[in-house]
Amino acid sequence: MVAVGGSLGTWEWKRIVTNMFPLLVILSIIVLWAGITLEGAEEMIEEISILAVMVPTMVDMGGNLGAILSSRLSSRFHLGTTELDPRDRVLWANVAAILALAATIFTALAIGAAALDVVLYGGAVGFGPLLFISLVSGMSVAVIAIVFSFAATYGSYRLGIDPDDTTIPIVTNVVDVFGMVIFIGVSALVLGF
Repeated sequence: MVAVGGSLGTWEWKRIVTNMFPLLVILSIIVLWAGITLEGAEEMIEEISILAVMVPTMVDMGGNLGAILSSRLSSRFHLGTTELDPRDRVLWANVAAILALAATIFTALAIGAAALDVVLYGGAVGFGPLLFISLVSGMSVAVIAIVFSFAATYGSYRLGIDPDDTTIPIVTNVVDVFGMVIFIGVSALVLGF
């Protein structure tokens, strides 16, 4: 696949700033939604404090998973080894690896949160609900990270913008917003808020 308009101008600082500044302003405004969502769930988080421990890991790990996939996709585009063909086994292997990482990370998050819940609060929430919240939220965030990794990488490349400049900010901000909304929604549903 060849980028529209030839070279992506990777090292031209004016082009990077021109492409990135408006994107970062828009993404900053969008990510405010995550903060507003968290503020709206303040009562639930104050009552069930263990959720406050889970929030940063939930959001951060989702963004990291998306960043890993975006980086791998961007490298493959730069090397000319992919065209996002659904029959490409390497692409599917990358998706499977991200989902396996997500399942592992979010299970570990639930185990750690449950252990803290027992030590600090006498097991007030319990392992089952924490595992359900962590896995449903985490795997949902992983799927969103995968979708936006593909969309941001392919879209940037097709527009002649270096995906290395755009994918990470797009994916991490989108995952921050959706991750927070999903986590709060699943937690409220499971815990009856």
